[in-house]
Amino acid sequence: MARKFLYLVAVLIVLGFAGRLAYTFFGTQMMRAALVPSARFEALPGVKPVAYADPKMWIARPDKPGNPARWTPSGYAAKADPAAALFYIHPTSYLERTRWNAPLDDQIANDRAVLFLRGQATAFNESAAIWAPRYRQATFGAFLTSQVEAQRALDLAYGDVAAAFEEFLHEVGPDRPIILAGHSQGALHLARLLRERVAGTPLAKRIVAAYVVGWPISRTADLPAMGLPECAAADQAGCILSWQSFAEPADPAAIVDTFDATTGFTGQPRRGTAMICTNPITGTPDASAPATANLGSLIPSSDLATATIAAGKVPARCDGRGFLLIGAPPADISGYVLPGNNYHVYDYSLFWADVRADAARRLASFTKR
Repeated sequence: MARKFLYLVAVLIVLGFAGRLAYTFFGTQMMRAALVPSARFEALPGVKPVAYADPKMWIARPDKPGNPARWTPSGYAAKADPAAALFYIHPTSYLERTRWNAPLDDQIANDRAVLFLRGQATAFNESAAIWAPRYRQATFGAFLTSQVEAQRALDLAYGDVAAAFEEFLHEVGPDRPIILAGHSQGALHLARLLRERVAGTPLAKRIVAAYVVGWPISRTADLPAMGLPECAAADQAGCILSWQSFAEPADPAAIVDTFDATTGFTGQPRRGTAMICTNPITGTPDASAPATANLGSLIPSSDLATATIAAGKVPARCDGRGFLLIGAPPADISGYVLPGNNYHVYDYSLFWADVRADAARRLASFTKR
């Protein structure tokens, strides 16, 4: 499996297929029965930042032999010594229900995380040296229940991410520009990292951009506590981008219902509030762009052994509460879509070349300050 370049994370491919069947034939209760852990939560000790001095604690770092973060599709190349450093937090790659948190040495989860990284973080390897930690991620079932164990699992996972971030800062030094990126569970932890570690600190001045992708961010109930503004211009530095991709007809009710029942980072309810929606093609909020403007989506080969870039395939427009609509389901990407026409799996890959250009543009603006 590790040799195959499933630019889509294997875990969400499986989840997408299983989710469609479950929702179609059995409903939410079957999903919970299949994926929510039945075991007790295990209160494991925290990991100290010094633990991340060990290269084995990283999926990717610049000095790692065979660094998977340096992969690129044909026509692109990773820069040997880019100006910035990227801290990337991968999404959920652990599906087991025997534990609430993935062991750091779980080979299947780690292999899946590598596949995720190749399809997402590699978009940044022209602008940044990529650091991606292993962490004791919460299992997917933690997102399907309101049990207190679920939040405890997420807190444990975040503790690892926060420790890794401290070591990352030590490794890259006090002056290097920083790009932050995450997806899904990784974006959830990134949002918290921005609130707890970046907001109101000198570190905020070093952030080129934060890509909080595949997780809803309220403009009024979350953003004011995250330490950076929403990106308002394509060449703006020091700001936050976020989007959630749906084909049409879109049904984001599952996300909206959960989102509206929660409280934001400011302590205010999220109900009814608008979400950040950055159009990754234009790099601006609440914008529309035709497919012809898309610089390139990452499309897998038929045997899933590699992937190529196809330009001009997917449009994008922000609509409603803040969801990114991509028109009719793309012909080249026909499977593994979550219920509601949710293209969550493809949030980065649909716009891989656009994200690459976006990061380079914002880094150029940052260095001119």
